[in-house]
Amino acid sequence: MKKTQDVISRLLRNIGTRSEVEQYLKLYSSVESKRFAVIKVGGAVLSRDLDSLASSLTFLTNVGLYPIVIHGAGPQLDEALKAAEIETPRFDGLRATSPAALEIARRVFQRESLRMCEALEEMGTRARPIASGVFEAEVVDAERLGLVGRVTKVHLDAIESSLRAGHLPILASLGETPGGQILNVNADVAARALALGIEPFKIIFLTETGGLLDGDGQVLSAINLVEDYGPLMEQPWLNGGMRLKIEEIKQLLDGLPHSSSVSITSPDHLARELFTHKGSGTLIRQGERVELLEGDAFTGIDQSRLRGLLEDCFQRKLTDNYFDKKRFFRVYLADSYRATAILTQEGRREIPYLDKFAVTQEAQGAGIGGSIWQRMKRDNPKLFWRSRAENPINGWYFDQAEGSHKSGRWTVFWYGLEGFPEIRACVEKALSLPPTLS
Repeated sequence: MKKTQDVISRLLRNIGTRSEVEQYLKLYSSVESKRFAVIKVGGAVLSRDLDSLASSLTFLTNVGLYPIVIHGAGPQLDEALKAAEIETPRFDGLRATSPAALEIARRVFQRESLRMCEALEEMGTRARPIASGVFEAEVVDAERLGLVGRVTKVHLDAIESSLRAGHLPILASLGETPGGQILNVNADVAARALALGIEPFKIIFLTETGGLLDGDGQVLSAINLVEDYGPLMEQPWLNGGMRLKIEEIKQLLDGLPHSSSVSITSPDHLARELFTHKGSGTLIRQGERVELLEGDAFTGIDQSRLRGLLEDCFQRKLTDNYFDKKRFFRVYLADSYRATAILTQEGRREIPYLDKFAVTQEAQGAGIGGSIWQRMKRDNPKLFWRSRAENPINGWYFDQAEGSHKSGRWTVFWYGLEGFPEIRACVEKALSLPPTLS
């Protein structure tokens, strides 16, 4: 127990608050061991970031969490095949695999599994390489692709044995037919089959980019598929590989319980992605519908439920006349009433004011708040708001805002404002507003 507390304390100093870490640790610990997480590690990560990977996985085992790790070895295999002067053309993203290429692939996968296990054991984490016996497969297209497999069944005996013994299971993406023929299986395909067989709480893809990148090269923090999938797929900056990745993730989550989610992050930010509300990477969930209410649609709001949401989040009472006095502009509201963004008009009709942004503790880290924020930002090119100095979400607000001004107990944030006169007017307006929470 003391060792676990020491690890948590060290984590707290680096990434977040004690309440956040303990909230997530409690959540993950309530999940059956083998269903905590499947982590897919790309070959480039193994090649260039093995120490960070081993450190992050060691942290998880130190707090009693044992993910199932499956790795690829694309760059390493490319290099080995080139050295052996063996050509392996690709069809539809799959590498054609001859018997000679398969023999090299087996050696490369074994070497990379052992490298990962050795790095883990140097840090005191017991690990077990599992080279076969998990993925039953059939040949995809013998004429074009040779010994390339499609997973037909996942066997969990070796994984469960490893977990019972307190060893981290390290899987290579090789399959075999019922007759014993080894087949090369794409690592993403194998990870998807494994996730569908286990139904884990988390599926994590570790990459060098640390997440999915938007048109400006910035990491997309959250994707709520119910809300964001259509608009996202229409973006001109979405390249073919990223488009395919999002389509595959949607298909994966369509086949898993609603509680499952996919995170894409880097090895050195894995703990931050798992144990903080802010995260560090891209969180993708099936999500839920976010309703935009404006004009006559305000009459459809359940004021009692919305008041309960706000008072639960802020731990203070709303003023009695809040819904009567405020000039509501737009309200973004999750179907479940677990998150909302309330925009009002405060004298400058062309620039809305974010009066309330609230996400329940249960929904924090679920991506709902991030989805609402992204949609709100798409709809409102200019926005300003204020926050109390002690608000724990201020660090996130600083990341979202283009500017800020601190005055006494308030910090005023904004984005999209143009020129000093406009900024000054919005700051003065924000600081002059009477409180709406007791």
